[in-house]
Amino acid sequence: MEAAIETRRLSKAFGGRRAVDNVSITVPRGAFLSIFGPNGAGKTTLLRILSTLARATGGTARLMGIDLKEEPDRARDHIGLISHNSMLYPDLTAEENLMIYARLYGVENPRERVDDLLEAVELKHRRLDVVRTFSRGMTQRLSIARALIHDPDVVFLDEPYSGLDPHAMDIFDELIASVRADHTFVMVSHDLQKGFDMCTHALVLAKGRVVAFDQKENLDFGDFRSLYRQTVGMGVA
Repeated sequence: MEAAIETRRLSKAFGGRRAVDNVSITVPRGAFLSIFGPNGAGKTTLLRILSTLARATGGTARLMGIDLKEEPDRARDHIGLISHNSMLYPDLTAEENLMIYARLYGVENPRERVDDLLEAVELKHRRLDVVRTFSRGMTQRLSIARALIHDPDVVFLDEPYSGLDPHAMDIFDELIASVRADHTFVMVSHDLQKGFDMCTHALVLAKGRVVAFDQKENLDFGDFRSLYRQTVGMGVA
């Protein structure tokens, strides 16, 4: 299968410390990669490099065949990102926020696309309300719509369930399931069971290095959990 993401000896140093240390992985198109590891393992740093928010200090990374160091702007057309920063304008309405991103990415029929996504995340009734009046869960749901507005090839998820109530989590799961066949997902998760259930591929990092990387079909969850505990010194989140 063609690769959505390829890294070769990818590294990121902060002074004398390597937050990402010689990471080499290949993620096929249509896969769902879950990244696990303790705090400080390099998970978010790796995600930031792959989503073009940070530059590697060594090695190479390609997304949809595009070199991220050489052509980051071109790569961004293929990327959606859901992180702790909603990337929304708090004094604009939900509709205005999505329209800005739709026009930024040159989305065809932006009004229709915005309407469809607001309905999908169950915020159509709040479309004319400013975002600063939204709860954390509602803001995260709108952030999901923002990330999907241009139908990106690769969607990065940095602890996407943080701050979501059970209903919002269900909405998120349904939305991911509805678009999963046409996208590649990369998710950082502290919830070992949830992340393992969702993934097709699993990656464990510790001290910036790859501890384990394989297809889920080759992994037994019990053995994987034991390996995770032994390697990073943590129990299940």
